[in-house]
Amino acid sequence: MSIILDHVNYVYEGDTALAVHALKDVNLVIPDGQFIGLIGHTGSGKSTLVQHLNGLLKPTEGSIYYNGEDIHAADYDKKKLRSRVGLVFQYPEHQLFEIDVFSDVCFGPKNLGLSKKETELRAYAALKQVGLEDEYFYQSPFDLSGGQKRRVAIAGVLAMKPDVLILDEPTAGLDPRGRDEILDQIARLKEETGITVILVSHSMEDVAKYVERIIVMNRGSVMYDGAPKEVFAHYRELEAVGLAAPQVTYLMQALRAGGMPVAADATTIGEAKEEILKALGKE
Repeated sequence: MSIILDHVNYVYEGDTALAVHALKDVNLVIPDGQFIGLIGHTGSGKSTLVQHLNGLLKPTEGSIYYNGEDIHAADYDKKKLRSRVGLVFQYPEHQLFEIDVFSDVCFGPKNLGLSKKETELRAYAALKQVGLEDEYFYQSPFDLSGGQKRRVAIAGVLAMKPDVLILDEPTAGLDPRGRDEILDQIARLKEETGITVILVSHSMEDVAKYVERIIVMNRGSVMYDGAPKEVFAHYRELEAVGLAAPQVTYLMQALRAGGMPVAADATTIGEAKEEILKALGKE
């Protein structure tokens, strides 16, 4: 049970003077249950890549397999794929269109052919999973705050009970509190259900805190793929392509350079605290 990308290439406006090679020979295996961070500067291929995972885009070359099946085979059921691999776009307005929040979240499971009762039970459960209060259920989704709209968009995907949840910049434009609430909710959901989560983000701090694996995209290719500590050890190389490590990494590098015996590979505040207290003999 996994998603496999086999020598995937994608060219926008192929065979024209405006051709852009957005993905270049991408090979990835995404097993069940991982929490993955996908990072890269603007134009690196992140959004193009995730739109391939549920068949919204078809590779110019190469193949994509879900649970061993080629998702672009002539007889493959794309509708079923998109119920199993759910994508939440960066701008929730692109996914919200019904008259009220509850109807919007019901849309996905209703189109799966479920009964009215099952559809409504799923919608209610999904809205509770993302922490939206009942008082908002029958308001227009367009009257909500940015953070609330994102919760509704995520709930609309969760109501279909996907095995893979892809979130494209889910915290863009939110204040720190809103960002933490959304990501904590996603982390709890991952822990409770065991689904695969792919988080596209520009925030190195968010990625370091939540994910177990990081895929770095650069100019359409996979630059690094590994655990956060492994990837952020290359912080100089990341800087060269317009990225950076979490601030904690720079702090630990500076402390080590100043003579404090700390491990320089800490990527979260918790890890840094433990290292500093250990170095001070106060652990």
